[in-house]
Amino acid sequence: MNIQDIHNLFLQCKSLSIDTRKIEKDSMFFAIKGENFDANTFADEALKLGAFFVVIDNPTYFIDERTVLVENSLETLQELAKFHRNYLKLPIVALTGSNGKTTTKELINVVLSKKYKTKATIGNLNNHIGVPLTLLSFNKETEIGIVEMGANHKKEIEFLCEIAQPDYGYITNFGKAHLEGFGGVQGVIEGKSEMYQYLSKNDKLVFVNLEDSIQVEKSTGIKKFTFGLNNANADLEIKNISANPFVVIDYINFNVESHLIGLYNANNINAAVSIGKYFNVDEKAIKEAIENYIPENNRSQLLKKGSNQIILDAYNANPSSMAVAIANFIQLENENKIMILGDMFELGNESKQEHKLIVDTLVNQNESVCYLIGKYFYENKVSNSNIAFFETFEDFASYLKTKKFQDNTILIKGSRGMALERTLEYIS
Repeated sequence: MNIQDIHNLFLQCKSLSIDTRKIEKDSMFFAIKGENFDANTFADEALKLGAFFVVIDNPTYFIDERTVLVENSLETLQELAKFHRNYLKLPIVALTGSNGKTTTKELINVVLSKKYKTKATIGNLNNHIGVPLTLLSFNKETEIGIVEMGANHKKEIEFLCEIAQPDYGYITNFGKAHLEGFGGVQGVIEGKSEMYQYLSKNDKLVFVNLEDSIQVEKSTGIKKFTFGLNNANADLEIKNISANPFVVIDYINFNVESHLIGLYNANNINAAVSIGKYFNVDEKAIKEAIENYIPENNRSQLLKKGSNQIILDAYNANPSSMAVAIANFIQLENENKIMILGDMFELGNESKQEHKLIVDTLVNQNESVCYLIGKYFYENKVSNSNIAFFETFEDFASYLKTKKFQDNTILIKGSRGMALERTLEYIS
């Protein structure tokens, strides 16, 4: 069965799933092998749960005419997504970068949805499986698709661009993320810039932050729409940015007062406003969209626990995002500030040095009391009255049981694996 035939079957289905726990009636189920399981074994269960068709790559599990046997289910999913993208022929905005991808994607979505019927990547389903699933969620009613692309090694963005074939692209930044897979910061720049290379080769357009010299250099020769601070040459000129703690931005004709915390979120907003302006969304609608967006899922959330104000940014962390979060927190005018910071993962040989740099930054400030949690921070333990080190979260939790926080502003940030949102259980 060729890909067009499979696509015809897909069009008869209401949705697509790779997880029998999320099967919907009249859906198409793709049996994708994982590291610890073979989803082919769930084909019969998927049909019993209401799937219309199942796609498998192991003939042992063939059931009946509702079974589509292919050579490789994952590759077929990717090929089907590319075919579907060309079938729909809708404009697609893609974005990647080291930090802020998901927040920026959600901001772009709320802005563009003021004028268009949009669909965007759900959560952070942004890899070699998530991007195809995103593309296959688009339909004839979708007017603009928004696709987030993640990567932890070179050639991954290139591969995802070949599937999604974006018409527009945005790179949030080049930072110290996934250094282990990319082989260092230069590898990050090369890997993320694969999006620029695709867009250049196909005569497409990029959105560029003129304040980022690397972005400007890497986008040379590509059609672009730009934004910049007090830059009259920018397509979107920004007059002023502040954050104490919420980001407020003044543009030429309007301003936005967001629910996003930290100066590091300003360019996430600027990108969404730029894209809204490019697609002719009304300025009042852009303002309303940004101001009504409230972050969730542990991403720069402002919470109250007892008498304490908490900035919960525990979804993820890398050296770049950690550094800007600390810098932003230090500049806040609040008193009684506390930082609770967890280890940063996937840094490879750079791990010890990057954690040391964060510790050195904290040693040289006296704005906040700091609690550093995890074995990587613990390896860089120093004697400082404002910094306490804990090798495990359990050690920190035991300490918290003896401590009562009152009238503090608290930053909580760490890599996803640290799950530092658990700290909230111990703050009253």
